[in-house]
Amino acid sequence: MDISLILKVAGVGILVTVACQILSRAGRDEQATLVSIAGIVLVLMMLVGEIGELFERVKGVFGF
Repeated sequence: MDISLILKVAGVGILVTVACQILSRAGRDEQATLVSIAGIVLVLMMLVGEIGELFERVKGVFGF
């Protein structure tokens, strides 16, 4: 795992938080919800490779 991945996730989190706050204060709560869901999906897509590598290592440790 690399530190750049952590920084990318933190950056996406900050951007999504700011966008949600702006949209909520503008009275667009539905769009704020969609932005937060899109942020979660984006972070999960960034982490899919790392999660797959984790499962491979666990399989290797337990000999499956």
